[in-house]
Amino acid sequence: MDEVRDARAARDAMTRRTSAVAGVFSLLAEGMPVSVAARELARRGVPVFPCAPGGKRPIPERSFHEASVDAGQVELWWRERSRANLAIPTGAASGVVVVDVDVHGVNGHLAFARAARSGMFPEPLATVSTPTGGRHLYFPADPEREQRSWQVGRAGIDLRGDGGYIIVPPSLRALDGRWVPYRVEAVATGRVASLDAQRLRDFLDPRPKYVPVPEPPGGWPLDVARLVSKVARRPEGERNLGLFKAACRMAEHGRPQGEALEALGPAASQSGLGEREITRTVGSAYRHVATYGPRRRAPARQASGGFAGDGPPVAAAASGRGLR
Repeated sequence: MDEVRDARAARDAMTRRTSAVAGVFSLLAEGMPVSVAARELARRGVPVFPCAPGGKRPIPERSFHEASVDAGQVELWWRERSRANLAIPTGAASGVVVVDVDVHGVNGHLAFARAARSGMFPEPLATVSTPTGGRHLYFPADPEREQRSWQVGRAGIDLRGDGGYIIVPPSLRALDGRWVPYRVEAVATGRVASLDAQRLRDFLDPRPKYVPVPEPPGGWPLDVARLVSKVARRPEGERNLGLFKAACRMAEHGRPQGEALEALGPAASQSGLGEREITRTVGSAYRHVATYGPRRRAPARQASGGFAGDGPPVAAAASGRGLR
């Protein structure tokens, strides 16, 4: 019974924070200074923290982890840095997640329009134009599940959720000698729905359905079949490391490098890695095992090295460990 009550209280608190963000954004049209907006958000239960004037770099040493609703702390921050920008942690902490439509390198507005036509977006809680021509769309955080931040670079769209933060109006960016503001374009007046962030990500970055790699005559050894399955199912951020460890395991068992590419390559491709990246990672794994032996880490002096992509450096990977 206590757990149910606590869960309900947490949901209610998140809803209040969501409403607070919308409420303060509605007031910004009246010309509210950044320091006042910071105090007003904090007063309404939304944690805030300062970022560098004209930029995005957090001033507190621990970034958004030091976001606060304490009036004294907020007052001190903006007394010391009167021109500091204002940021809030996204996700459950503030009650909002933010779709960041970027225009750097890739025009995210194109992918956004395509997703909008496909019904990916409910009405936003608030819409903010960014100084560089992008857009931030605020949605209520889902009280039933965690929504982690993610990036789909090729679409030019990110999600700022749990584990992230966002610069909020009326903060300013210093661009080409000018101070350009974040501007609130619209704030919803009624109840709005949460965003299905995973559905949006799958739409923007579709993954091929997992298809088991055909076995050669006689079948793969059981261990290799398990490695193949693990590599195919690795999520973004862990794909290179998973492939590296699996290739190390095959190298440790004396399997030729060509066989590792034949077995693991299709699975890694299904997970989203490119052919060149796969070849480079498998080769790195075989060189690692040849140099340092099985089940060994590279010496600390090699820590600056690594393989390309979204995994950690080779020096940080224990070859094959955890993939038995």
